[in-house]
Amino acid sequence: MSEPASISTGIAKRYATAVFELSKESKSLKSLEADVDALEGALTQSADLRNLLVSPVYSRDQVAQAITAVAAKMNLSQTVSGALGLMASKRRLFALPHMLVALGDMLAAEKGEVTAEVASARPLTPAQEQDLVKTLKARIGKEIKLKSTVDTTLIGGLVIKVGSQMIDTSIRAQLAALQNSMKEVG
Repeated sequence: MSEPASISTGIAKRYATAVFELSKESKSLKSLEADVDALEGALTQSADLRNLLVSPVYSRDQVAQAITAVAAKMNLSQTVSGALGLMASKRRLFALPHMLVALGDMLAAEKGEVTAEVASARPLTPAQEQDLVKTLKARIGKEIKLKSTVDTTLIGGLVIKVGSQMIDTSIRAQLAALQNSMKEVG
């Protein structure tokens, strides 16, 4: 049985705050950022790792040994490795994805950065990404970090989310709007 999202988020924020403060104190925020990116990539690519985080089949010791081995193999910092070990021993690894999101937000705020999530029908070229970053920076007034994804259901165009703002220029949205307006007419 999984925990409700609000409980996971609360636990994750507490761990994230502790890891962030320890990393900031030891002046290793760059290392923390690399660790967060590496863990996010590993969670995206490995179904076994995702299963390890939530499966009740494994004992605390098995989970702790496995996560320690993963941290060592990934060359994670001592702070992050220790936090993962503690989370494993307390059966709190289910909150790791939420913790990574919270850490990403804290790191971005520390650098004065805003994350823009961009979904496009096809992968953006580096030139398109640079143009988009420049445009968003001019509009928002902060440094922009892009998180790009490909969503073929958009048909064309972009869906950009920055904080609570969303810009949807996708053909799918335009077709939906056209369909709604046609329903109103006839």
